[in-house]
Amino acid sequence: MEDSVKSKAEKILSDFLVESGKRKTPERFAILDSVYSMKGHFTLEELSEELQNNNFRVSKATLYNTMNLLLTVRLVVKHHIGNVTKYEATYINGYHCHQICTTCGKVTEVNTAAITNTLLALKLKRFRQEGFTLYFYGMCSSCQTKLKRKKAKKNIKLK
Repeated sequence: MEDSVKSKAEKILSDFLVESGKRKTPERFAILDSVYSMKGHFTLEELSEELQNNNFRVSKATLYNTMNLLLTVRLVVKHHIGNVTKYEATYINGYHCHQICTTCGKVTEVNTAAITNTLLALKLKRFRQEGFTLYFYGMCSSCQTKLKRKKAKKNIKLK
């Protein structure tokens, strides 16, 4: 991710830590840096591997606590996709849609200006909208192709 985005995210985190009387630890900023270096959606295990690859080890407790902190300041969003919890950096990306394959679990972000504009224009009663995530569930083209081939093989065997 762009360095200016990372530096803005770091400032948001730093300001929050000062305002809430929490310590500015190197671990918190290393985790934030890794989150904003990851591409797309990631699990905590993948984030932990990324930190280790950068020669920065943190305990599971520190990782979980920092992710909760980042969720609080809305620098990260949490997704429950199937039976897996994934995270995503959200500094720029507060409004977006996902396609989720119910067969293989692949998650793809979708740019849908018409849907985004419609949802942003909604006037919700007594509620200030700050963002949204929309999920489309179905079958990706790869799984559709595999299913068609499997069905075709069955039909050949039956004849």
